[in-house]
Amino acid sequence: MEYCNFTNSNNIMVYVYNLTNSYNDQHNEVSIVATSVGVLLIAALLLTLDLLVGAATLRPAARFVLTSAFSLFLPVTSYLFSEAKKIPGAADEEINRELPLRARLILVWMLLIELLRRKVEGAVAGIKGRAAGRPANRVGRALFLGYLVFFNFADAGRKALFGVLWVVVAAKLVQRLTILKFVKRSFAIGKNPPLLAAYMAQTLEEQKRHPRRDQELLMSSCEYAVMGEENLEKEAGPQGYHVDLHKTVNGEDTVVTVGRVWSLAERDQMLGSNPKLKRLCLSFALFKLLRREVEETPLTTAETGDCRELIFRGLCNDGAADGQVTAASTLFQVIHDEVSFVTEYYHSVIPVVLASPFFLVVNYFLFPVIVLCLCFMTIVLCGNGSIGFILDRIKNDNFALNDGVWRMSRCILSGVRTSPAAFFSVVDLFITFLLFVTFLYEEAWELVIFVLSNWLTVSMVCDYAVKPPNPLRSGGIRCIQWVRNRMSHCNLRLKQFSVLWFCRLPLMVPTVAVPKEAEQSIMENLATYDGVTPLSSLSADRSTMARYPLSHSQSDSVAEVILTWHIATSLLEVRFPPPPQKEVASASSSKVATRLSRYCSYLVAFHPEMLPDDVDCAQRVYDTMTTELKGELGLKGYYFSTDATRYEKMMAIAGRDDDDEAAAMTVLRKGARLGKSLMDEAAGDEAAVWKRVADVWTEIIVYIASAKDAEQARAHVLALARGAEFVTVLWALVTHTGIIRPRRRVLAG
Repeated sequence: MEYCNFTNSNNIMVYVYNLTNSYNDQHNEVSIVATSVGVLLIAALLLTLDLLVGAATLRPAARFVLTSAFSLFLPVTSYLFSEAKKIPGAADEEINRELPLRARLILVWMLLIELLRRKVEGAVAGIKGRAAGRPANRVGRALFLGYLVFFNFADAGRKALFGVLWVVVAAKLVQRLTILKFVKRSFAIGKNPPLLAAYMAQTLEEQKRHPRRDQELLMSSCEYAVMGEENLEKEAGPQGYHVDLHKTVNGEDTVVTVGRVWSLAERDQMLGSNPKLKRLCLSFALFKLLRREVEETPLTTAETGDCRELIFRGLCNDGAADGQVTAASTLFQVIHDEVSFVTEYYHSVIPVVLASPFFLVVNYFLFPVIVLCLCFMTIVLCGNGSIGFILDRIKNDNFALNDGVWRMSRCILSGVRTSPAAFFSVVDLFITFLLFVTFLYEEAWELVIFVLSNWLTVSMVCDYAVKPPNPLRSGGIRCIQWVRNRMSHCNLRLKQFSVLWFCRLPLMVPTVAVPKEAEQSIMENLATYDGVTPLSSLSADRSTMARYPLSHSQSDSVAEVILTWHIATSLLEVRFPPPPQKEVASASSSKVATRLSRYCSYLVAFHPEMLPDDVDCAQRVYDTMTTELKGELGLKGYYFSTDATRYEKMMAIAGRDDDDEAAAMTVLRKGARLGKSLMDEAAGDEAAVWKRVADVWTEIIVYIASAKDAEQARAHVLALARGAEFVTVLWALVTHTGIIRPRRRVLAG
């Protein structure tokens, strides 16, 4: 080819010709180009996700796209592989003795995509199981690729090189299937919920006979299992397991409880200087309890009562050294860490659920050594036992190992501007490079995430609590915490959306940190319930909302109440904007009210499945309100008007006298009238009005979170794939403390 005239190497010319010839063959040009572009998009998307989210979880949209692409990838590339094997211009039955370069390149893609496929399949985890996809399908794909590798190469050197790549694919498959089987059968993981239910029942029975003596000892006497309960002697019975709390399989007390860690922290300098470690163990113990709600072994009334006492009398007092705000922050950090454990258990593509020093050594150090040994055996077998012969053939048969890829790339790049075949050949080489880089990045980043995970930290702390002091173990914990403390932390965030704004895309919705005042207000609200009596409806006499009968009726849905109060709060914010000075009494209340208002509005607009209402009902309420708002503002005003214009229009609606009672009771008009009523009150005492509005929103968000049915529990867990919502953190908290709302989906008083 004329664009390679800078080299005299005939060998390079042959390789360049073989690589570009597929794009000169017109009968399958479209399918080849489409496949190349598709693989390029897959590789680019995978690498982008790795760089942005660290290969930990995949969002549902990306997971759907990648799963669909992978499901079509194998049959399409198999067809192109068979076509690429044929001699150009020859009869269909005439096949090359050796695979052409294009066929080898497609086979490399197939092997690398199979290695990367586990990222997507590992994220597709059902609530009642860790396995994603069917193992038979994975085994079938691996065997098919093995057939292509070992029955399509005549040259020993190429067969050895591709055989090594296939061995890595097969080893990764065996590794994953082994992990899934172990997780499923392990009493520490897969079978933990029923075992923990038996453990908790018998622990509470003993606690009745030996009650806690002092409030100050609540945490240090807590018997919630962090790790090791699987070592207890157990016997399956018709009503579940019977556990011997005082006898383990190996005869040693290896069960690490929250109280054991808390007591050790009182006398150990390392744990005492970093309270986050002991609270992380509490988060892990609570995560195990929360799994039972998801996997149909719910917490009993006795358990929720005990957990409520532990949280509000023990944990909150433990973190209250600097005041109530610190106590609330401690509480929400513990629950947030717990929800992070839930997210990683059900949605992680990395085996962090097995995190321990032992698994770290086996999976990331011993396993690669075994794979290297298998690769060496494969190379030797391909050379019929002659090591010298196969090493020589590998060097001579694989042009890429002799700086060939770089030289051939330079050759092809010189003709990119004049030859479409050269351009698409460069794309093919770039795809191969991108797939290799993505695979290597995933492997390296997986190790980093595993080492820095909270799972490994909890495991190391538990080992530290039961084993003799070891400088290596304590030094490892300190190093991990030192690195984590210097990394960015994911604090609780609130999505902010207003129905009076023009934004309608969830990706464009801004987020803000949860105000400390909101955490304190919610904690104080939850502490007022006894955990036995269900929450009162929002229109009940004890509710702050009962002072404003205009804002609700007995037939209103929660979505109607949220939108009504959201419109009113938005108007109040325009008329009486939150003061910037922290010393002003209304500043904190207005911040709580406005941010919770916008967050609840966001739930109605984008995630109605998290509301107590039926999803279709909540969607109907929202659509009806937006249709009315468009009619009032006009299409142009709905999308482009200023806040001042909308405020004036809403005030006009509030002052309008309607003879039609049905029209006067729409959500938009009720919200406008309620907003005007609040502004009239605020003219006399702004701080008091903002305080009442903040109390209303606190009651609303608590009411939304207080779900006890399995359907909503699944909705919360599945929603964790796109990131932990604040309402999910509240759901976990109220689930532990036994605070539930009436099962009816209407707000009857």
